Amino acid sequence: MEGVNANVNVFVTVQKIYYPLLCIMGIPANIFTFYMICFRKCGMSNTAIIYLSCLAIVDTLYLVWVILIDLTLTFWMLQPFWHSHPWCGILGFLQYGSLYSSSWIVVMFTVERYLALRSTAAKQHFSQARVTKLTCVAIVLVSHLVSVPLGWINNVTHVNFNVDGQNVTLPRCRYRDEAYSTVIVWITTFLSGGFPIVLVIVFNYLIGYHLCRASRLFSKEERRVMQGRSTRGMLKRTILLLGTVSAAFVVLSLPRFVTYCILRTEYNNENFNRNDYKIPINVAGDLANMLQNLNSTTNFLLYCMVSRRFRQELVRVVTCKAKGRELGTLPTHTTMNVFSVFTKQH
Repeated sequence: MEGVNANVNVFVTVQKIYYPLLCIMGIPANIFTFYMICFRKCGMSNTAIIYLSCLAIVDTLYLVWVILIDLTLTFWMLQPFWHSHPWCGILGFLQYGSLYSSSWIVVMFTVERYLALRSTAAKQHFSQARVTKLTCVAIVLVSHLVSVPLGWINNVTHVNFNVDGQNVTLPRCRYRDEAYSTVIVWITTFLSGGFPIVLVIVFNYLIGYHLCRASRLFSKEERRVMQGRSTRGMLKRTILLLGTVSAAFVVLSLPRFVTYCILRTEYNNENFNRNDYKIPINVAGDLANMLQNLNSTTNFLLYCMVSRRFRQELVRVVTCKAKGRELGTLPTHTTMNVFSVFTKQH
């Protein structure tokens, strides 16, 4: 029993260090990357700049609402302010609004790339800066609108605690064990995790498939414009990039989706203590949450740091050098220009 308690204490200590560390590293990293994307010449298209900038903003908000205010304060304070009215409901609304926004921006970014590759007409329409801006605004607004019902899945109840040998009663923002809450949580689980994961996998597969087919369409003139680069090498780099993005999103998001489904199916009753780390599913659930939250500090940088132009511009920023010049423009309305959607945006 002592060994089990020791393991529980270690796991709690790890989380007490892990979440503040995510805030310390993740928030400045997202803000700095937002600056790099918007104000430095990183060789990205206007569409990529808008999507990735918006993703940086919503990921930063997620870090603030979920990791800083919720999880960090939970492990370090006895009575965080959001355990009272009206913050109990407001915080849930803000958390899920940012979670929805982050997931669906990644989805729409992937869909836009597929459409740009699939059709020249679609590329000309969906790759316009105005359309992309409206899409991002719509995603954020709809995400927060859909999150409104989540403001009522928790309620404030008074709970007895033992503090320094004395019993005290404190208000706690806890899950409302009712049919309404269960239905809303199941819908949210699939809208924020299940469906985005499936869509990202499907569209990345379709992108890879069409890239393989399109590799046979390069003409000799287009190969010469590529300045000696082999079509095969360019194809491999593009597929590797898309595979990395897809794998990171799925690997970091899927465990939370699975464990959350288990918790809301097998252990969805008011007598179950979610904070009892002697129960394996509670440990698995918190580990999955740690991975999910890590996604908000790394997925945006993952899109950017695989770009050589981004790394070059990063060196210029660190060494206080002038902005780099833009890449030359490839011929328009060609198969190569479709590929440039992938190479320039990253």
